[in-house]
Amino acid sequence: MAKFRKQDALDYHSQGRPGKIEVIPTKPHSSQRDLSLAYSPGVAEPCLEIEKNPEDAYKYTAKGNLVAVISNGTAVLGLGNIGALASKPVMEGKGLLFKIFADIDVFDIEVDATDIDHFVNTVKAISPTFGGINLEDIKAPECFEIERRLKEELNIPLMHDDQHGVKIVVNGAGASAISCAKLYIAVGAKKENIVMLDSKGVLSVDREDLDEQKTYFATTNKKIKTLEEAMKDADVFVGLSKGNVVNQDMVRSMAKNPIVFALANPDPEIPYADAMAARKDIIMATGRSDHPNQVNNVLGFPFIFRGALDVRATQINEPMKLAAVYAIAQLAKEPVPDTVNLAYDSKNIVFGPEYIIPKPIDPRLIYTVAPAVAKAAMESGVAQFKITNWEAYENELINRLGLDNKLIRNLTNKAKQNPKRVVFTEADHYKILKAAQQVADEGIAKKDQKAYR
Repeated sequence: MAKFRKQDALDYHSQGRPGKIEVIPTKPHSSQRDLSLAYSPGVAEPCLEIEKNPEDAYKYTAKGNLVAVISNGTAVLGLGNIGALASKPVMEGKGLLFKIFADIDVFDIEVDATDIDHFVNTVKAISPTFGGINLEDIKAPECFEIERRLKEELNIPLMHDDQHGVKIVVNGAGASAISCAKLYIAVGAKKENIVMLDSKGVLSVDREDLDEQKTYFATTNKKIKTLEEAMKDADVFVGLSKGNVVNQDMVRSMAKNPIVFALANPDPEIPYADAMAARKDIIMATGRSDHPNQVNNVLGFPFIFRGALDVRATQINEPMKLAAVYAIAQLAKEPVPDTVNLAYDSKNIVFGPEYIIPKPIDPRLIYTVAPAVAKAAMESGVAQFKITNWEAYENELINRLGLDNKLIRNLTNKAKQNPKRVVFTEADHYKILKAAQQVADEGIAKKDQKAYR
């Protein structure tokens, strides 16, 4: 994986055009006629149509493919409360990820407001501009009240990205930690098996300084006072706190086949090399791209918003988030495309300890996760537009990022209409097995169970 110096990062952001994003016209603008249509007097016509029917904003403007990434800079990455302006590089980066992974346009908006009412009113006032809103890096507990109020008062999809994310120890009790823990419960974890810690120690029922969100996760086990005690015999550790707070002895004290997600950035709760050296049966993940199993919200938010925008969802609800979770989990177990193998200099990436989640550059994410989210929106009653032809929608998503090969797709569609029995030789070669699996998954050929040996 690539290494870089501090100066490399500064040069990346400053050289050429400063920053990471720009606005590019989508209509002709080289003639006087073009300019007359784009602005005065031609622009008056769509304005009047939208005045008569507000839904026409999706027809005549970029609203339907435009998301606001909004922060007040109170909880930026692992940097803390660095202020609205200092958060701008992160918000621009979020915009870049939205565009390259889901073809969603973004305006990043940094709001200099820490008061909940001021922040909520600001976002409400600018909301007509956008098809969706992604709140980012807002500290807890304010973020929960902000998201709750805006969801109630707006009719476009909105999500706070850090809220969404066996015996489980969660080190950190901010927005991301609390929301991840709630998601674990939604998929089957028991709340009573979760021990959560903040900077003052274990969230316990005998503490009187806990807000409503933290109280929900307060443990009744008064014997556990420290992180070291909490990690003993734990099956899962999730770190959403700060670097270097976990040592090898803590990892060794965990249960068999432990899962360690040390997600503090840029320095994880325990260095990757230290954790891997502590025991052989560990499944380790970090938030960094220079180690296996990078846990990065880029696997979720672009495609959640893509699906939400495409059915004009009035909100992003729990069924939509869970649909994304299950789609991502299933994709991790599918054969990995050669383009991804090549990008990571690997011959054959397969599901296992060093590959438990898809790689961010996997081209299948957009047409796997977005449709799952869109279906969940429709089934849960928050979609204002219904998709009826899912194959056409998948093709549209593929075309958005220029992933389509029309010749191959035409041949594939023709083959699907009349699947044949195909014999693959040399089944001891992984490429042959992968090819066989792919044609079966795509419905090009029939599986013959009797022929298996």
